[in-house]
Amino acid sequence: MAYNEQLANRIREQLQFYSEVFTEKKMFGGLTFLYKGKMTIGVMKENLMVRIISNKIENELTKQFVRPMDFTKKPMKEFVYVSLEGVSTEIQLLHFIELGLEHAKSKL
Repeated sequence: MAYNEQLANRIREQLQFYSEVFTEKKMFGGLTFLYKGKMTIGVMKENLMVRIISNKIENELTKQFVRPMDFTKKPMKEFVYVSLEGVSTEIQLLHFIELGLEHAKSKL
């Protein structure tokens, strides 16, 4: 299954500015970025996929272009999709990278 390479490259560009080390892994038919083995953010088809801690997810779901991740036909806990329009700027993309990294660190 194909995923948006341009979005994946934008994520890679931003991750190089972090002191944390990220790895890449093909998952869910797309590409994910992991921190210490924990998924943070990824790309599925034309969507950004983000893991968000429980106490922040409801607020994020109120935002335009953010919706529950329903890869399995039902919403997955602590996962959201963000349409490309929701990450059209680097500031928007960084916001979701930060949320994903926060989630990964909370699981260590």
